[in-house]
Amino acid sequence: MQVIVRDNNVDQALRALKKKLQREGVFREMKLRRNYEKPSEKRAREGAESVRRHRKLMRKRLDREGY
Repeated sequence: MQVIVRDNNVDQALRALKKKLQREGVFREMKLRRNYEKPSEKRAREGAESVRRHRKLMRKRLDREGY
């Protein structure tokens, strides 16, 4: 990953880098890999995330389309 520093503005470049890393999911991946996760716990977490994503999508669709 690469960020260009313009006009010697390191703070702005750092913010841009953090935003890119956040979008790519690097921070989330680091947090998950900090401790070992049993395969059964991983399946349960991924299933719960899937349900959460689906419910969020349905809420947005309900707001947009109204049914």
